[in-house]
Amino acid sequence: MKAKFSVLGEPQGKARARTVRLKNGASHTYTPDETVLYENLVRTEYRRQCGTVKFPDNAMLDMRIIAYYTIPASASKKRKRLMEDGDIRPTKKPDMDNIVKAVSDALNQVAFRDDSQVVDCQVRKFYSTQPRVEVTILTVNN
Repeated sequence: MKAKFSVLGEPQGKARARTVRLKNGASHTYTPDETVLYENLVRTEYRRQCGTVKFPDNAMLDMRIIAYYTIPASASKKRKRLMEDGDIRPTKKPDMDNIVKAVSDALNQVAFRDDSQVVDCQVRKFYSTQPRVEVTILTVNN
């Protein structure tokens, strides 16, 4: 079984949960709005492009993510060409683990029961004139 979809726009990672102290001394923890919006976008694009495809609850999954970052406008023509060719790749945030977390958490109960089913994962970062994240999920065959 296989599902493949893209999320247009700059790759985003999962931001850390924030905690605020309330006036009564209690605390409240919440997920930042940018993360909530991005995870909703990932879910929406999965449903739009893959429909109701859901992996079995006992499936072992392999997730492949390719994150394409915008080429900086300040880069020289030579540098831009090297970036487009994949000779220069992004070493900037978001970190690959935060990209995985944003995508896999968004797909819980949508593409699979829980992201703990992902037993193999690869993340690759590149530059492109069309920023996006491409996700492929496969069942692992023993």
